[in-house]
Amino acid sequence: MIKRKPSILTTKDISVNEAQPSVLICMRVDDDILDFTGHFPNHPLLPGVTQVDWAIHYAKHYLNAHSNFKGMEVLKFQEPILPNMEIELELKWDIEKSKLYFTYRSNKGDTVSNHASGRIVLGA
Repeated sequence: MIKRKPSILTTKDISVNEAQPSVLICMRVDDDILDFTGHFPNHPLLPGVTQVDWAIHYAKHYLNAHSNFKGMEVLKFQEPILPNMEIELELKWDIEKSKLYFTYRSNKGDTVSNHASGRIVLGA
């Protein structure tokens, strides 16, 4: 079986209002995910395109976001996501503007590392 998605550890609804539902997904980025293959053989890291794909996939699943990619407005990759890391993916869906806000981060003790963030425009 080809593995393309991480292991979901927990999810938490963090919505503050109905017009902007949000969710926090804790996941383990397993080392056997296909996307690591060939993305630097001696130093694998999770490709940015995979991170965007996961954000859209989980926004559709948990937040009922639109399914068609219309474009990116903002995208920052700050720190690599490595095999077997435990990370959080925070998603916020702005229904009115059809915009998905995402942030990948990890915690090590008192230190929070931001790995990637962005704003994706989605359409029906």
